[in-house]
Amino acid sequence: MTQQIDRAPSATPPGDTPPDGIHRLKPNTVGLVGVVFMAIATAAPITAMTGNVPFMISAGTGTGTPAAFLIAMVVLAVFSVGFTTMSKHITATGAFYGFISFGLGRSIGLASGLLATLAYMVFEGALVGIFSSFGTDTVAAQFGVDVPWWVFAVAMLAINAVGTWFGVAVAEKLLVILLGTECLVLAVMAVAVALHGGGPHGFSFEPLNPINAFTGPSAGLGLFFAFWSWVGFESTAMYGEESRDPKRIIPKATMIAVVGVGVFYVLVSWMAMSGNGIAESATLAGSDSPMDVFFDPTRTYVGHWAVSAMQWLMMTGSLACGMAFHNCAARYLYALGREGVFPVLKRTVGRTHARHGSPHIAGLVQSMIAVLLVAGFGIAGKDPYTGTYTLLAILGTMAILVVQAACSFAVLKYFRSNHPETRHWFRTFLAPLVGGLAMIGVVLLLVFNMGTAAGSESGSLVLKATPWLVGLIALGGFGFAEYLKRREPARYALIGRTVLEETHER
Repeated sequence: MTQQIDRAPSATPPGDTPPDGIHRLKPNTVGLVGVVFMAIATAAPITAMTGNVPFMISAGTGTGTPAAFLIAMVVLAVFSVGFTTMSKHITATGAFYGFISFGLGRSIGLASGLLATLAYMVFEGALVGIFSSFGTDTVAAQFGVDVPWWVFAVAMLAINAVGTWFGVAVAEKLLVILLGTECLVLAVMAVAVALHGGGPHGFSFEPLNPINAFTGPSAGLGLFFAFWSWVGFESTAMYGEESRDPKRIIPKATMIAVVGVGVFYVLVSWMAMSGNGIAESATLAGSDSPMDVFFDPTRTYVGHWAVSAMQWLMMTGSLACGMAFHNCAARYLYALGREGVFPVLKRTVGRTHARHGSPHIAGLVQSMIAVLLVAGFGIAGKDPYTGTYTLLAILGTMAILVVQAACSFAVLKYFRSNHPETRHWFRTFLAPLVGGLAMIGVVLLLVFNMGTAAGSESGSLVLKATPWLVGLIALGGFGFAEYLKRREPARYALIGRTVLEETHER
């Protein structure tokens, strides 16, 4: 049994209005490497390492921090088995929105689509905050000049807006450069430590023992931060309509992103701890300069120049991450708009650029939302790092984890009724079942540790409202879809069903 789907004609040039009014993105724009880099950029490896690892060592998984990344990698790889199997049959810019719509029905699909859109919208604001903080600190440390944080915020917002306007190919080129350099400096540190015998006390394999991931000060908090470090890897699916041979590229890109990032995180965090010494790493992580967990071994085994480079690359890494999230948000807005479920959006964010085939209006709308978020938090007196970044990142993470859990169960249900030739006891049953249950577990880790993760903002009204906001948007989307089902079935039938002819469900 194959479900019905609306298809935009493949012969329609980008930006031109086809007979059915559906605009399309520019096809065959990005290849496997581009999709992988776009997905990895959302994880911001240098930000995940320098920002999360010291906190995990001091207040989370302790000695077992590298093992926590190993556990997260295995769980996310299992989740991705079902996700990638479904992507071989369905390709749509809405990614989770389309997958869940086909698997669990249009009403849950719309609720998930709105949650995913919310997540990517606020993630950009979060990354603008941390980029601004890194920028202020780096310029002050290296030049002795005090530049207001909002100067960096304006610059990043402008770069993101321009990148989306000209299409994914431009963003891809920038991200390859930015991501490549940030990964290189971390890799150089790790290799240098390894070549020097693993640090002052040699190699220790205790950090790789999975049991030690549960013996730290707060294993649940540490494991949540490990999973947090991958947020955005699933964005591979939303570039399907713009990629070459998406049925082959998207599954490969997803697994490469999950496993590649995981191996990188494990090795870099392990070598950083070894480079300092295990006990010494714990002391540094709990100090007033927690980033010395990475700066000290880099300075000792590579040179001071590498520390300076790392400080700049923390800026460019957060810029790359924010740019990738901006592209994700724009594509979700476009996917929701072009279907006509919300008619006003079809005439605005559901359009593509006549020349570049980009979701240019959706990109501008996302830029305006990001400006309002950053300005609002700034006017409220929130610190760009401990306030804007932390609070918006927690909100977005909660929303996207709920959607990931729903996607796993959507895979289960979808293959019960479709594609018997693809059904498999592991790929379409056990893997999505385990992945879905694990994602629910991660959501609970966040809920129970939300206050600690927020640090100085643990009493913030934004933090307290986060679960309620996520629930309200999910229920609102579900309720609106049910209303359409009863009152306007033609519009209801469009939910999550618009993809391109050459990438249709099959």
